[in-house]
Amino acid sequence: MFSKACEYGIRASIFIATKSSKGIRVGIKDVAKEIDSPEPFTAKIMQILTRNGIIASAKGVGGGFEVSNKAIKSIKLIQIVDAIDGNAIYKGCGIGLKECSETHPCPVHNEFKKIRELLLDMLTNTTLEELALGVNSGDFHLKIFNKSE
Repeated sequence: MFSKACEYGIRASIFIATKSSKGIRVGIKDVAKEIDSPEPFTAKIMQILTRNGIIASAKGVGGGFEVSNKAIKSIKLIQIVDAIDGNAIYKGCGIGLKECSETHPCPVHNEFKKIRELLLDMLTNTTLEELALGVNSGDFHLKIFNKSE
């Protein structure tokens, strides 16, 4: 449903929030490794997230990416999705038609409308804090591990 950039952006934001909640800034190499994304692509995503005020960047020794405790509590997933993918995912046609509306619906319009509404509700009501806490507690994970790990 999300672009690859948006998937990485969400994962990066959650990873940075998990570290920031412990007072740790992370560098681009660590972010790219943790979210399993190529470093140059990760850097572009980080620029978007920084420009949109989702994460903060500090340069120099001891620098890196972080999210303030206040921001962790208030940032919603919808902000990340809007920054990277825009609002097409919860406004566009389910099969990509340019002309799709209540008065001129596509074959999946009515069912996809329900899914879009649920997705929009989840994105609007889920905070970065909830997800970071889940990762820190071990309830959620950001990587797929091999059975040997």
